[in-house]
Amino acid sequence: MKNLLSFALTATVLAAPLLTTPAPAMAATGVIERACRQSDRSAATPQLCSCIQSVANQSLSFSERRKVAKWFDDPHQAQKVRMSDRDSDEALWLRYKAFGEKARATCQ
Repeated sequence: MKNLLSFALTATVLAAPLLTTPAPAMAATGVIERACRQSDRSAATPQLCSCIQSVANQSLSFSERRKVAKWFDDPHQAQKVRMSDRDSDEALWLRYKAFGEKARATCQ
């Protein structure tokens, strides 16, 4: 029992730096990140686009991210979804707005 407690204490002491040292941020890649970087916006830095992709991964489904990524090249498609009477488009627009607000707050 004494050896088990000693092992547990040693493991805890050795693992402590791993628990308190922040891990390097992983670059998020995906369709939003690529569309962001390929846009002609001067503020579209790799760090910002990666952050936006991370938020998109949390906020939108895979198919929604693919659809929204197309809006970088064709903003009129976003407007069509926004103005649509379809319930699914309205739901997407509300999730997209929430995603945009979260990205704005997170990625400043």
